[in-house]
Order: sequence, then C-alpha cells, then structure tokens
Amino acid sequence: MKDFKIIPTDDELETLQRDLSFHPAGVADPKTLTRQQIDHFNERGFIAPLDIFSSDEISEIRNYFDDLLRKVTAGGGDSYSISSAHLKYGPVYDILKDPRIVDPVADLFGENVIGWGSHFFCKMPGDGKSVAWHQDASYWPLSPSKAVTVWLAIDDADQENACMKFIAGSHTKGHMTYRPSDSTEHNVLNQTIDDPEQYGELVYDPLKAGQASIHADLLLHGSDANDSNRRRCGLTLRYCSAEVHAALGWNEKGVQVRGTDPKGHWSNQPRPE
Repeated sequence: MKDFKIIPTDDELETLQRDLSFHPAGVADPKTLTRQQIDHFNERGFIAPLDIFSSDEISEIRNYFDDLLRKVTAGGGDSYSISSAHLKYGPVYDILKDPRIVDPVADLFGENVIGWGSHFFCKMPGDGKSVAWHQDASYWPLSPSKAVTVWLAIDDADQENACMKFIAGSHTKGHMTYRPSDSTEHNVLNQTIDDPEQYGELVYDPLKAGQASIHADLLLHGSDANDSNRRRCGLTLRYCSAEVHAALGWNEKGVQVRGTDPKGHWSNQPRPE
C-alpha cells in the first residue's frame, strides 16, 4: 500500500494549475437534502446537523475507533495520525460508502461521486492542540474546487471540548492568503489565516455523536484547543465530483461511492481486508 503524504509541500502545489473558485452545488431533484439545505450550502458554505447513525451504531463505531487508537498509539502513532484510513481498514471503507452519508453528497454533486479521504481528528482531553483557521482546498492537489468534507462526530462535540467553527460565506471569497503557522500556536496543521472574521460571520458547529456536518472545501474553518476533560473525536470523510482531477498520485486514494468515473481517473481501490 502506497503511503500518501497528508500535506503536499507548497512548492508541489504551486506547480499545479488549480481552479480554486466556488462552484454552486445542487441537483435538480435532490433525494435527501431539501432545497433550503442546498441553498444554505451555496450561501453559507455548510450544512449541519445531519442525523446519520443511531446511538447504538455510533457506539459500535466508537468502540472500533477506541481499539484502533490503542493499536496505533502502541505502534508509535498518535490520535491525529490515522489518515487515509479507508485504504487500510475495512470498517472505515464501509463508512465512506454508507448511503446515508453519500446520499446528501450526491445531492450536491450529482450521481458520480468519489470518496478519497478519511482521517480521524481526535482531540484528547487537555491536549492543547488547535486547528488554525484554514481552507481544506489549500492542502489538496485537486481541481476544480468541487469537493467537500463530511465531519462525522464519533463523540459529542460542543464548544467546551472544541467543536469545529466556520466563517459562514467565506467559501465564496476564493483561495485566501495564509502564513506558515508559528510553533507557539500548537497547530495540528501548518497553515494559519489571520483575521478570519473579515470574511464572514463566526458560527460554531456542535454535533451529537452520530451526527455529521458537510462543508465546502473553500470554507474557512478551524477549532480551538480541547481544554475540557472530555475527548472530542471526529472522522473526516472527503468527497468530490468524479470530474475532479487529482494530481501528485492522489487519484490512487479514490473510491467510486456513487455512479461511475467517466474518465477512469480514480483508481477505485477495493475494500481492504
């Protein structure tokens, strides 16, 4: 299995010709989302909350993650290092393809949908790490900008334990200038966009375990450090329209989760054992 870099270098990304502008989403006859939800996505950049898994189902997923985290940390990893998980773990592959998650994504992109990313962001109690304001598209060698993140809450997430926060409407402002994060920021990632509220309204994204939100790849978002005594784990699932081109070998991550891949660009990896 190829080991993909989570974050390409700036030099690698700068050599690419990427269309980093927002393309309004939505199909003529949505099956899961309402027209109001699609309009909200186009205007505000996100949809939340969506009820996905029952309490029993998310409890089973949480137990699976707890066991996986123990194995990963025993091998030298940490609570943020479980990435491209659908290429390694069958249960995560199954979540990526679950119709209850894919259906609303297909209402945004149409019937040809690729699932290409899966990464656990698990903030342990008092771990002191934040996710600075950033745009997902800034990190991804994808074009055009027709991609979303589904953030599935494994644990309850609220302001106390550092749920996500958005700058509503910022996805319409294009690709923003960022600076390298300073080490004193204790940023899980490596980019920081300053003065975020110049781009729109600050909105928090509290979710109950089993709920999810969807946000556009250009939406400015982040999360504070978890200073509470409760864990906050989420599984980020990344999807795009099949028309999107992935450079730097990232097409090898892609799985057809709905419809077809007319250009045969994405590798459509099988379910791992």
